[in-house]
Amino acid sequence: MRQQPADKLMQNFRLIEESVQISPLLTEIDSVEGAWDLNQGRQSTIKVQREAKAIPIRGLRKSKIAGRKKWDVHESRFTTISQNFPVVRGQLEHWAAKLNGELSRAKVVKLEPGHRVYPHIDRGDYYRIRNRYHLVLRSDPGNYLRAGEEKIWMKPGELWWFDNKAEHEAENCSDTARIHFIFDLLPL
Repeated sequence: MRQQPADKLMQNFRLIEESVQISPLLTEIDSVEGAWDLNQGRQSTIKVQREAKAIPIRGLRKSKIAGRKKWDVHESRFTTISQNFPVVRGQLEHWAAKLNGELSRAKVVKLEPGHRVYPHIDRGDYYRIRNRYHLVLRSDPGNYLRAGEEKIWMKPGELWWFDNKAEHEAENCSDTARIHFIFDLLPL
């Protein structure tokens, strides 16, 4: 479902790695009972994300909000929930080192069949200076992510950078859950 011709450079997507070993991450996530219900803040507080479930690995430091909007808070930390996911945390630290970036917010996100993330743009000081990555853990044909005018299917084991400052959305039109490890890095 890669909509762009192979000879045309994409503006909003860049494939970083094609064959990341993802089975240890999936095994760990599957081993934590009720992993997808440990935190339901994403679907209850972010309207465009209401159909997505998430496991927060790193989140904003609420103590640092100090009158700022959430999208302007730069400080982040590992969540308490992330202690259940040492393999996922290790993978995040690996990519931060490899991509020469400072750890920022991160989450594992599941989109059930027939569900979607509605069109939106990530705005604010936090997003303006960070890069967004998707490590694809589970995804069948029929899943897509659109940014701007480009629409692609990201395959399991691929790591992608994408421009979350462009309008973007996702939809799962397959018969199985789509799981992406989504993380932000501040370039060093």
